[in-house]
Amino acid sequence: MPKSPLSRSHRERVLAGAVRCLREKGYAHTTARDIAQASGTSLGSIGYHFGGVDALLEEAVGQCFEVWTRRVRDAVSAVVADGPRAQPAAALVALIDSFEELRPMAVACVESFAPAMRSAALRERLAAGYADARRAGHAMTDRAFADSGVEPPAGAEAIPALLIAICDGLMLQWLVDPEHTPDAHGILDALTVLAPVLAPPR
Repeated sequence: MPKSPLSRSHRERVLAGAVRCLREKGYAHTTARDIAQASGTSLGSIGYHFGGVDALLEEAVGQCFEVWTRRVRDAVSAVVADGPRAQPAAALVALIDSFEELRPMAVACVESFAPAMRSAALRERLAAGYADARRAGHAMTDRAFADSGVEPPAGAEAIPALLIAICDGLMLQWLVDPEHTPDAHGILDALTVLAPVLAPPR
């Protein structure tokens, strides 16, 4: 039986409270009582709408991850650069420059990986978020090559996954040691140095 609009609104309040707790307290330190207080609802609401606090927290971390990957997708989609080489570089700068802005969300995303190892539903949700970001990256690279009249080289389909991997790895370093984590331009300089070394012999 579908829930009424009032009931759905109540459910959304509980979920919003869980997301708020994740950002402020973290996954491991969030309790059912914290969520009830943050959402202005009762403890019984958690069980009624989500079956329990574990399922609610999984839903909340999944939502945080979706917001993060949506930010990645939007940054990649909005990039306008001159040529297929400049496009990924500009996208990488846009992603890395968003770390400070999205720090609470980034922390929640990092915390989502541990529970995902024990929850098939959460793993599927995170995988879907990555797939969405990769699709946006593919659209970006396809558009860049098409606009430049250049045939995509072998391996171009892996560019979005590489950009995401670099971004995720830097995010982890930045969260624990922001002072010594290279900025986007430092990473681009390093990739420029590595490119000739990694290129296969002709």
